[in-house]
Amino acid sequence: MANGMQFDDIAEHQMSRGQQVDETFRRAEPVAVVGMACRFPGAPDIRSFWRLLETGGNAVTDGAPASGPNRLEELFKDPRNLQGACRYCAYVDDIDQFDARFFRISPVEAELLDPQQRMMLETSWQALEDAGMDPDRLKESLTGVYSGISNDEYRMLVTDSERPGEAAASLYALSGTNLNGTSGRVSFVLGFMGPAKAVDAACASSLLSVHDAVADLQQGKADLAIAGGVQAILNSRIFELRADSMMLSPDGQCKAFDASANGYVRGEGCGAVVLKRLRDAEADGDRIWAAIRGAAVNHGGASVGLTVPHEPALERVIEAALSQAGVPASEVDYLEAHGTGTAVGDPIEINAVARVYGKGRKSDQPLLVGSVKTNLGHLESAAGIAGLIKAVLVMQRGVIPKHLHFRDPNPSVDWDGLPLQVTSSMTDLPARNGRPRMAGVNSFGISGTNVHLLVEEYQASDTAPYAPDRVVGPGQAVVVQPPKAVVEPMRHEQACQRRGVRLLPLSGKSEQALRDLAERYLSWLDEQLDELPAEGELLEQALADMAWTAGIGRSHFDCRAGLTFDSVGQLRQRLEGLAETGLQDAPRAATTVAFAYTGQGSQWAGMGRDLYDREPVARMVFDRCEEVFLEERGTSLLDVMFGRTGNGQLGDTDWEQPALYALECALTAQWSSVGVRPDMVIGHSVGEIAAAQAAGVFSLEDGMRFAATRGLLLSQTEGGAMAAVFAPPDQVASAIKEANAEAAGAGVSMAADNGLHQVVSGPVADIESLSARLESEGVRVRRLNTTRAFHSALIDPVLDALQASLDHVTVQPAELTVVSNLTGQAVNDGALLDGAYWRKHAREPVAFASGARTLADLGADVILEIGPGSVLAPMASSAWPDSAPAPVVLSSVRPASTGSPEDVGGFAESVAGAYQSGLPIRFEGLFAGETRRRVSVPGYPFQRERYWLSAPRQRRSVEGHPLLGLRRESASGEITYETELFPTDPEWLNDHRVFERVIAPGALYGTMAASASLAGASGPVVVEDMQLHNPLVFAEEAQDDEAATNGRKVQLLISDSGNEGPGQLQILSKGPAETDWTLHAECRMTGGADAPGAVERVDLERLKDELSPVDASVLYQARAGTGIDLGGSFRTLGNLWARQGEALGEVSLRDGAGLTSPEIHPLVLDGCFQVVAAARIQGSAEDETTYLPFGWERLWLAADGFPEKVVCHVRMHEATQEANAEAGAPAEVLSGELRIYDLDG
Repeated sequence: MANGMQFDDIAEHQMSRGQQVDETFRRAEPVAVVGMACRFPGAPDIRSFWRLLETGGNAVTDGAPASGPNRLEELFKDPRNLQGACRYCAYVDDIDQFDARFFRISPVEAELLDPQQRMMLETSWQALEDAGMDPDRLKESLTGVYSGISNDEYRMLVTDSERPGEAAASLYALSGTNLNGTSGRVSFVLGFMGPAKAVDAACASSLLSVHDAVADLQQGKADLAIAGGVQAILNSRIFELRADSMMLSPDGQCKAFDASANGYVRGEGCGAVVLKRLRDAEADGDRIWAAIRGAAVNHGGASVGLTVPHEPALERVIEAALSQAGVPASEVDYLEAHGTGTAVGDPIEINAVARVYGKGRKSDQPLLVGSVKTNLGHLESAAGIAGLIKAVLVMQRGVIPKHLHFRDPNPSVDWDGLPLQVTSSMTDLPARNGRPRMAGVNSFGISGTNVHLLVEEYQASDTAPYAPDRVVGPGQAVVVQPPKAVVEPMRHEQACQRRGVRLLPLSGKSEQALRDLAERYLSWLDEQLDELPAEGELLEQALADMAWTAGIGRSHFDCRAGLTFDSVGQLRQRLEGLAETGLQDAPRAATTVAFAYTGQGSQWAGMGRDLYDREPVARMVFDRCEEVFLEERGTSLLDVMFGRTGNGQLGDTDWEQPALYALECALTAQWSSVGVRPDMVIGHSVGEIAAAQAAGVFSLEDGMRFAATRGLLLSQTEGGAMAAVFAPPDQVASAIKEANAEAAGAGVSMAADNGLHQVVSGPVADIESLSARLESEGVRVRRLNTTRAFHSALIDPVLDALQASLDHVTVQPAELTVVSNLTGQAVNDGALLDGAYWRKHAREPVAFASGARTLADLGADVILEIGPGSVLAPMASSAWPDSAPAPVVLSSVRPASTGSPEDVGGFAESVAGAYQSGLPIRFEGLFAGETRRRVSVPGYPFQRERYWLSAPRQRRSVEGHPLLGLRRESASGEITYETELFPTDPEWLNDHRVFERVIAPGALYGTMAASASLAGASGPVVVEDMQLHNPLVFAEEAQDDEAATNGRKVQLLISDSGNEGPGQLQILSKGPAETDWTLHAECRMTGGADAPGAVERVDLERLKDELSPVDASVLYQARAGTGIDLGGSFRTLGNLWARQGEALGEVSLRDGAGLTSPEIHPLVLDGCFQVVAAARIQGSAEDETTYLPFGWERLWLAADGFPEKVVCHVRMHEATQEANAEAGAPAEVLSGELRIYDLDG
């Protein structure tokens, strides 16, 4: 690499931190809470949680929750007969819903994934968003995940469901329901490489997980931690056991510390906090909710009982936390108590707390006490994290919400003698003369584990002037430094101007998610306008911080929208447009970027001025180029570029070429600062100098000297002209040859092949003559605005000096692909772009069209123009080969609009285009030189769907027939069988779908009729005149808020059946919401029937020899094409032989299908019907007519029914009913004879 400024050096800016920290300091180091998220009953996020608390809300419900699965109906067989304590619970809404696609989890795995793991995934993501951290940037980092979890009730549901039938599903069932998978799942999905611990300490689990996370941060085992807990209530027996053990309150409330306390009420939910060493959080500008000063854990030891709190142990764990924090007990202002509301536990906890926190406490400054369990119930393994989040909010808001259900203090506690006060009403947290206020948090497990944390109010050294008094405040101020330069930039008395245009990047994993996110930002904007002036600096700063946080603090997905705005009105307008109509173009995922550097003729007065005024990175490059130009020419280049008073005209070659170089190098650095670097470069004429510099061929300074020298030399050449000719290269070359044959002097040269047009160059008279000749032939010609004839013989006199100007310049091989103007091909590896190359480059034609095709061959999918307008990228796009996908075409800045020196904000809009094309953007580059803060902005709107395993239903009594159900006989002799069928019970029913709906196969009715006939006969039976009337179609899966199921009651009625004489048989069904029965099939049955002629063994081998083999898969593919989808259970055909009108097939029951009837299996009979299709296919391969069985004349069955493996022989013949359509139409009805044998014939 040549000496001088390089743009990778300029743009590279990474935060680093020393890893070696004094161990003694680390052990006592405070830990900051930098992010929080929750999904609690009645409170799906932190904001709604605080609203619930401050309004005295109670999330406990009597009966089923308002949404989600019908929880009581799913948990309990008969919710109407529940004992009182089980009626009450605080449920999370939509616990069955999950955004599996977001976390790249397949639907099969998602269904088997414990909802506790699902909630922990989503809540961990939301906590990181609240912290303003992009999870993608944390991949492979030392980020730990710590989750408190105690129950595996979904595993019980999985094991009972018989759902995992395959190896992969079985593995999903195990990994998806392991308690240890809760933390491991988060680390795996998000790519963290710190500790991953699942903690089970019963009700102390989640606070213990926070304790462990704090310890690991202090010991350097993790640099960041997500800690929390989760609980889901899914098993009725566990619920009943808790009630039977007298743990639960019969009236369904946690009345902590009240005389009427009689147990707790259960709740579920998930909470998580993001933790970081306090000094690191301050250094990184994180939003800090509070600081954890002390954390301690112990066990009650051999106390009164395993499940009874041990008072001395409680005292010791509080003292240990105070000791670690180094603060006296009297400085703790508030206690978030465990407070379950039990007659035994409440007095023990209060007495222990009083003994420790009463020391040195003044009577007029009592310890204020409350418990979130009075609002949410006892979340068990998630209880501690709920208490911690509440305590943090209390510290941040300075007010303690009302502790509910406290009317008559527990008489077992000496309240008058204790320096404690239960906050039975909304209470202000007392001011402490400038010192931070502090809270303690208790959490005790039923197995004896005790945890205590000390949380301190965080008092920032600086506060955003616009920050309103609300739950979520701003982060610390962060000065966004420009990337460090290799050389010292020029010093300016005046700092860069404030950026006038901002970019809000929004993204989602689906377009609907993106639109929902836009709606959230509209709501956020309304909240800001409610709290801030509609105009002015405060709102401007808030919007800038919003854009900063959305850029650096969010992951960026495929569906993207980059919204640029210069006012709140414009932002609202663009958000509304996105929310209403979504994306205008399909999402792109561009990966390979080509920088295209514009040549002469694209310049305009004022180009680059806005970049110079507002962008410190670009200013560094402009300033360095200005220094070099001053050394070379003794005058200012920037004055001429920016339209200020100068010593030249930008349209003159000697100023134009160095100005283009300076601008293009500044743009290269500016794009690098936002993370966009080229994979390959191409330039057009003089533009290739900046392209070569970007590739590392020479330094910024040497390139500037060369551009200045080249411009000066070419300005000294004889005057000439250039023109664009809109004709193919061969036609133009032929015209040039003819014109030069007649001309005297230098003649006309081909200057460039741009694809759709060619550029010609030469003496003015020759160009005019050629132009007139071509125009007379109908060719469009456009004269270019230049007074020099570049790439022609007129520049020959300066070529020696041009080559010599690089004699003392160090030229390096290119570090990335350079597509040369000379050849239109990539420069060979190791080739030097030396003086000889640049001599030819100035004289020979520009092979730009070939270069564009080379870019396509190299896989470029983005053409990013580096120059003062949009000229070259569209030109490259027009020359793009049809065989390659069209590239994304982007510009860097736009030409000035009328009356303005430059289109302000053009670069931000260009970055928006790059973002929307799928390029990774480093958003820090858009804020270089500013002081910005992380603020609370909307999080990702998960697109949840239902993934749930329902407990298996008992379809029929085990005393009944396995297929028909219970048998009843009336006094009149009528026999009734009744059962209940579901789409997945029997399981094989789900494999019979017609147009994606589960429909009972016709063979089911035949099997039921045959089984009923055999059950009432002593010998062979005949089932005659079977007619199928209406299909049995199962309803779609029941909605969560409905009690109905998608099962159907099925009855089989037999009448007039006496002494094995003919009997009438009907099969009917009814859905749960239906009043009338639907008739599906009817037939006559006779017992004790004679065999249909002689029953002799058949020579199956002879039959096979007479027929031809057929691939059974062809049959199944053909049926699938007609909308009949037969799953694995119904694919019972094995070897198959056929010819026109005849077929022989082996039918066998698949392993695991289960014999639902001892006489005959529906799948075996259905397989025999499938053999009919083989005879039909042999008859007419092109006949796509679909036939379905609708009845039979006679079925004779031996007394022992069918075995599981049979051979079916079919002979077809047309029925008497022919098609009424015109000749050649297929028959309406086909009939045939089926003979079914065992494997021996």
